[in-house]
Amino acid sequence: MYGFEAMTFNIHGGYLEAIVRGHRAGLLTPADYNNLCQCETLDDIKMHLSATEYGPYLQNEPSPLHTTTIVEKCTLKLVDEYKHMLCQATEPLSTFLEYITYGHMIDNVVLIVTGTLHERDVQELLEKCHPLGMFDSIATLAVAQNMRELYRLVLVDTPLAPYFSECITSEDLDDMNIEIMRNTLYKAYLEDFYKFCQKLGGATAEIMSDLLAFEADRRAVNITINSIGTELTRDDRRKLYSNFGLLYPYGHEELAVCEDIDQVRGTMEKYPPYQSIFSKLSYGESQMLDKAFYEEEVKRLCLAFEQQFHYGVFFAYMRLREQEIRNLMWISECVAQNQKSRVHDSVVFIF
Repeated sequence: MYGFEAMTFNIHGGYLEAIVRGHRAGLLTPADYNNLCQCETLDDIKMHLSATEYGPYLQNEPSPLHTTTIVEKCTLKLVDEYKHMLCQATEPLSTFLEYITYGHMIDNVVLIVTGTLHERDVQELLEKCHPLGMFDSIATLAVAQNMRELYRLVLVDTPLAPYFSECITSEDLDDMNIEIMRNTLYKAYLEDFYKFCQKLGGATAEIMSDLLAFEADRRAVNITINSIGTELTRDDRRKLYSNFGLLYPYGHEELAVCEDIDQVRGTMEKYPPYQSIFSKLSYGESQMLDKAFYEEEVKRLCLAFEQQFHYGVFFAYMRLREQEIRNLMWISECVAQNQKSRVHDSVVFIF
C-alpha cells in the first residue's frame, strides 16, 4: 500500500532507514541466546557479549560484574543509537522519534513520585530512571505533593504537559492515585501518537496503527487484571482504556465488568488475534500472560521490517532492542542467583 512516499521518502529518510535496518541486523540471534543461557557466571556473559555489538560498551568493566552494570551498558548502546538517529532526522521523523521516548518519560515521572512518597533518596531514584525518558526538571518532581503541583511546578514545560489535562486534581498523591495517573497519561500519550501517525498517512499510518492498537489492547487487559479486587469502579476502569484498538469499543465494555481472569479470557477469545495468546495459558493463570503478549508483539515488530518507506521500522527497532535488554537482564539475574533452571521462563526470542 505505497502512495507516493516511495518517490520522495529517500530524500530525507533513506539514510536513517538504512542505518536502522543495519542496527536490526546486530540484534542477538537464537545461537547467541543459547550460548548465553549456558553461561555459569556474569563474566562468561560478558565474554559472549564481547563478540556482539555490546562488546565495546562492556570491555572496560572490571570483575566482579553486576546485573545492573550489564543492563546499564546495553541501555547506553540503545541511547547512543537513538541520539545519533535523532540528530540526523528532519521533520516529521524527528517528532516521530521524540514520541517514542514519551512512554519512558511517563515511567520516570511515576518512578520519582512513587519513590518520593516512600521517602527514597532522589539521587538513587534518578539513577534508576530510563535515560531515554530524562528531561531537565526531572529532579524537582520530588517537591510535589499533589497532581496540580506536579503539573504547575514541573511538567508544564515538558512534552507531557498536554497529557496531564485529564488527571489534574488536588488530591494528595498515594499509590492508587499514582497508578491511575500513570494509566491516564499513557492513554493520552497513545491516543496522541496514534493521531500523529494517522496524519502522516501511507505505510507509516498502516503499520503504526496496528502496533499501537496492540499496545492499547494489551494495556486494557493489564489494567483489567490489575484492578480486579481493588476499589477501582467499573466506570473508572473504563476511562483508563484508550479510545482505539481492536477491542474498542465493545471489548472495552466487556472488560470493564470482568471480575476474574477467566472472564477476561472469555472476552479476549472472541477476537481471533488474541485467541492464540490466551490459548497458551491454562485457566486461572495470568503469570505467563506478559510473556505471551511480548512474543506476539515481537512477531508484529519483526513484520514491520518487511515493508519499506515508512517510519514504523524506527519504533519496531527501539522496541526489539528494549526486549533484548529485558532478555539479557533475566538471563543475568538467573545466572547471578544460580537459578539456571528458570533461565528460559522469560526469554522472548526475537528471530
